[in-house]
Amino acid sequence: MKTIKELIDNISILHIKGSLEKEIKAICFDTRDVKNSSLFVAQKGTKVDGHIYIEEAIANGAICIVAEQLPETLRNDVTYIQVESSPRTLALLACNFYDNPSKHLKLIGVTGTNGKTTVATLLYQLFTNLGFKTGLLSTIENKIGQTTIPSTHTTPDSIQLNQLFSRMLSEGCEYCFMEVSSHAIIQERIGGLHFAGGIFTNITHDHLDYHKTFKEYITAKKLFFDNLPKTAFALVNMDDPNGKIMLQNTSAQCKTYSLQTVHCDFKAKINENSLDGMNLIIDNENVWVRLVGKFNVYNLLSIYATAILLRINKQKILLKMSMLEPAEGRFTVIRGQDITVIVDYAHTPDALLNILNTIGEIINSNQKITTVIGCGGNRDKSKRPEMAKIAYKLSNKVILTSDNPRNENPESILNDMLKGIPNEDDENVFVISDRKQAIKIAISTAKKGDVILLAGKGHEKFQEINGVKYNFDDIAITKHYLITIK
Repeated sequence: MKTIKELIDNISILHIKGSLEKEIKAICFDTRDVKNSSLFVAQKGTKVDGHIYIEEAIANGAICIVAEQLPETLRNDVTYIQVESSPRTLALLACNFYDNPSKHLKLIGVTGTNGKTTVATLLYQLFTNLGFKTGLLSTIENKIGQTTIPSTHTTPDSIQLNQLFSRMLSEGCEYCFMEVSSHAIIQERIGGLHFAGGIFTNITHDHLDYHKTFKEYITAKKLFFDNLPKTAFALVNMDDPNGKIMLQNTSAQCKTYSLQTVHCDFKAKINENSLDGMNLIIDNENVWVRLVGKFNVYNLLSIYATAILLRINKQKILLKMSMLEPAEGRFTVIRGQDITVIVDYAHTPDALLNILNTIGEIINSNQKITTVIGCGGNRDKSKRPEMAKIAYKLSNKVILTSDNPRNENPESILNDMLKGIPNEDDENVFVISDRKQAIKIAISTAKKGDVILLAGKGHEKFQEINGVKYNFDDIAITKHYLITIK
């Protein structure tokens, strides 16, 4: 427990009413989590203003209220603290409550549109294989050493983050690799954290339902690098046109990686590329890796560069890199007797383009590509026709289907996607709303040597329809039909 006075140390305060000597047992921003001797932070959300729940929080046991606007009537037995930004204050309070655990970890943040999960997961694998006890915070899962903790968000809230970092420290972790989403940056969930380094993968069309414009999306990513300390490194992909932008105002040590740019700190090239892996030249050294595709060369190069910047021996890094496995649902290759199915999370136009280009580069002219793809409901609608257009151009057959419709009508989503398909082509394009049926038909109609891409859901184990999550696993369904049909 800590006193309110200890918790607000180094936090900007506008007004205080009440005692600062009270001991706080928990920090909450959801009244359902409030218990006796809690501090409740009222936040203005996108749908609900938490300030309307202040009285409920007090009734549940809150003895301190932090808010941007204080109630008109203040109780004598409650301490009220007015602040300029509730989200920022919540993050700093959480850091102080858990004794700023990120200060004692080598914490690396990974941000960008595509590749965050793969880079964070592979860094976790690499450092674990190097003998370090390591933490991971990712879209797929959170890990403390070998203990797995389910993940609900790409980046947890600021209280959960500090809880996890505190656990990592108590269990002997030295490093933690975490995905940093644009939402988390804007919502200040990472406020007060001490990063040893930041990685920028790329930035493409995504999340415009939230950020509204591409410029706002870039600005959100850039904020992460703007706030890195001088002691940290900022590692960016120079083959992305926005790589230089990320470095413009950072105080961190600037480092770059590239497959194309001559003047950069870390370079790589592909010697051989197949569905079984790649032979690469990294830093003038030859290395075989189990991952596939040019997009993964960028991921692997950023991993190598990060390990070097963290002062790990070069030869040890390269040796362990050959053992790395791709993250689940990221170009997961499933072999049937006669056909190959690739399951990938690709849910942006750029990610889909990269995957299909990679498959096209690897297979021979006799092999055909079938792409099964949908788009998520209640998300950016403008990318739907674009993704269908990419699938159509780079595949021999396209099956448009459902992804996570959420609260949208699946037929409406499919109609948006169809706008990217030429009207005259009804021979190679099929619309099958039922995703399971779409997968079944793709597998049953494939010829010997064909490749099927199931795009969009990757590692997910559910399908969300009208607010309900139903069990659904592209990988498991694929394996079932490969046995029963092929």
